[in-house]
Amino acid sequence: MQNIIEIKNATLFQGSTKVFDRLNLEISSAYNTAILGPNGAGKTTLLKLINRDFYPVVAKHSFVKLFAKERWDVQELRSRLGIVSQSLQQNYSGDTIGLYVLLSGFYASDGIWQHQHFDEIKIQRAQQVAQQLGIEHLQDREFSSMSTGEQRRFLLGRALVHNPPVLVLDEPTSGLDISACFQYLETIRGLTSMGKKLILVTHHIHEIPPEVERVIFLKEGKIVEDDTKKNLLTSDKLSRLFDIPIKIIEENGYYQAVPDIL
Repeated sequence: MQNIIEIKNATLFQGSTKVFDRLNLEISSAYNTAILGPNGAGKTTLLKLINRDFYPVVAKHSFVKLFAKERWDVQELRSRLGIVSQSLQQNYSGDTIGLYVLLSGFYASDGIWQHQHFDEIKIQRAQQVAQQLGIEHLQDREFSSMSTGEQRRFLLGRALVHNPPVLVLDEPTSGLDISACFQYLETIRGLTSMGKKLILVTHHIHEIPPEVERVIFLKEGKIVEDDTKKNLLTSDKLSRLFDIPIKIIEENGYYQAVPDIL
């Protein structure tokens, strides 16, 4: 199976801080994958590396490839890889209506602009995605008037307008109440059942749906574990990852962490 992401010997700085030192990572299209780690592990930087917001230090035998290619046209890449990040949610003007959030996905922008053209095919595709996600009744609502869960669905729809085979989600249920969290996770599960491959980047164990088969632990800018979900989502391994005693409870394919109090 082709690799979705292949990172080889990537060294990356933010200012004077070295976040990654010869990072190596491969994510295959054969599995739904979760990248799990505490705050400060480098998860956000990794997302920006994948999204082409950051670039590694140029060095021999070092590269970042997406679908086996180092160089991509942004528009072409969005048709293969749909990224939904938390930072994106803060970038939209509050008076942007829902339909425009969806349409902005065609140009990988955080709003729509006068020079952008949307023909009937694009508009119909955006409306089709809105119907698929159950948000068609919110298309004319301003973004600021929506709940966090509704906003998150529009950002997911923004990624889906291209019908990409792979979705990369950044802590997708952060800030959602229980009801919205469960609904969003069911939506994600529905998309995986339709053949979408999932890459989930998070520190929330409960966000990992049953369909995820592979888990990668990221800590202090390093890959410290890479194995099946069954082997890694254990009390001992997660206690070491987060540096705190954790007890793991598994129910119906979902995992939850509680304090391991003696």
